[in-house]
Amino acid sequence: MKESAYKEAGVDIEAGANVVERIKPHVQSTFRNGVMAGLGGFGALFDLKETGYKDPLLVSATDGVGTKIRIAIESGQHDRIGIDLVAMCVNDLIVQGAEPLFFLDYFACGTLDPGIAETVIAGVADGCKQAGCALIGGETAEMPGMYPSGDYDLAGFSVGAVERDRLLTDARVEAGDFILGLAASGPHSNGYSLIRKLMETTQGYSYTSPAPFQAGATLGDVLLTPTRIYVRPLLKALQESDETGKPLIRSMAHITGGGLIENIPRALPNHLSAVLDAQSWPLLPIFKWLQGAGSLESRDMATVFNCGIGMTLICAPPHADALKNILEKEGETVYTIGHIVQKDSTAPVIQIDNMDSSWR
Repeated sequence: MKESAYKEAGVDIEAGANVVERIKPHVQSTFRNGVMAGLGGFGALFDLKETGYKDPLLVSATDGVGTKIRIAIESGQHDRIGIDLVAMCVNDLIVQGAEPLFFLDYFACGTLDPGIAETVIAGVADGCKQAGCALIGGETAEMPGMYPSGDYDLAGFSVGAVERDRLLTDARVEAGDFILGLAASGPHSNGYSLIRKLMETTQGYSYTSPAPFQAGATLGDVLLTPTRIYVRPLLKALQESDETGKPLIRSMAHITGGGLIENIPRALPNHLSAVLDAQSWPLLPIFKWLQGAGSLESRDMATVFNCGIGMTLICAPPHADALKNILEKEGETVYTIGHIVQKDSTAPVIQIDNMDSSWR
């Protein structure tokens, strides 16, 4: 089939080649030890030996950005959504103690706009630099008939490594351990189907409306605040060991889809549960506004959103202050938000006290 005929069918090969040339500088800016080739091959190569690991386990993760992309499209702000894509993958790797090594992205659209594609992938490269991993490949797919003109979707794939004896599981968690929470930057990339519904049903507001709780910002600006990438601070904290030679951090949970209620139990063994105190950290203004706009129950908030806590760490009580000091020096805001208890067959796996009194 001639290229002109293919273009008439809706696929612009020249535009695709243009995108590849545009993104090369962004991609190359992420390269690190281990990268073996640039763009253009059928498969991306990475030399694990160059990273210095002695007995590594590989950890992989894949994710997307969900319907937050619709807000980026409708508000015309495409520069930060790629950071979310990286964050959703690499934050899943770090909870197992793994350092993200490389990343691949998938950008799909109905009609390829090279400027928008470059802007989105530049954001992916920014996220990779924040996480210290290399953007070593990806796919740009133009699929007329699959997506309306102007729409696009994103998916990401990341691989990390951790020394076998530094892998984090739930095996070391004990009753009495403390739960530390790292502050979120906003809703991150979860709960946006509900957020969009609330925006549609709340009269007088659009993505260009001034945020009623934040001067100088629109609702679109706030809702598109990128997911915080916790990798570098947590890698620093993971270097510290307890008296047994194991990391001070015993287990972690990335607070994504399912909110606090569903994600913290993923970091616990079956015989333990968690008790949180909602008074121990502030509910961010965006969540207060969403709760009021949707008349949402506190339990629903904690099941859908991170409610201001993007990552949780479990540690022995004597190590809590040391971890807080390390993470605060790395720029994180850290709260002691709860503790671990023996599971009671009559109680939920996670209990959050003072939600109604703190969040309303």
